[in-house]
Amino acid sequence: MMCFNQMGMLSNGVVEPDSSIIRDYELLMAELQGNNPNLAPRTRLVDPLTAHYHLRLGGDNDMLRALQRTVYDRYGNDTADFLFLPVNDASATDLDRRGTHWSLLLVDRRDRERPVAYHYDSGRGRNNGFAATLAQRLGAGLQLAHMAPQRNGHDCGVFVLDGTRALVRRLAGRRQPDFQNLGNLIASRRALQERLRG
Repeated sequence: MMCFNQMGMLSNGVVEPDSSIIRDYELLMAELQGNNPNLAPRTRLVDPLTAHYHLRLGGDNDMLRALQRTVYDRYGNDTADFLFLPVNDASATDLDRRGTHWSLLLVDRRDRERPVAYHYDSGRGRNNGFAATLAQRLGAGLQLAHMAPQRNGHDCGVFVLDGTRALVRRLAGRRQPDFQNLGNLIASRRALQERLRG
């Protein structure tokens, strides 16, 4: 299952998946700020570099600094109720193993004493161990959520982005959203390409 190199195809060639994730997260945050200014400051769409290298693989001090930068607003208040983190299977020790699969971790921090992390993996649990490590480092209990399976070897990043958008819509529309099930998600590479081109 090769997801890494083919996620963000644009007319000018291949874009690194983390660049596509960052760009689509920027677009989604702008939409959220315009459509739901109450939810936007409570939501963090974490870039892949921070999620992977600082929060999951970084030393304790690096992880703590990255977490503080993520959850605190510019006034020093911990306002982040919802963290959306892309999870990658890149190796911490083997620099040649850059990673081939993406999944999504949503951390619900409304209860700061007992945060819950939901893991969505279109690769049928392939990244469960990586997600468990990240959840543990964030002090969150892990729950494996249902995610529609990808039907090819290269749309895992599209599932991460479309899954994030589906969950944000749920948060915007309900007081108690269902975080357990993205089984009906239909990921669209074409829609992602159009957003990134636009």
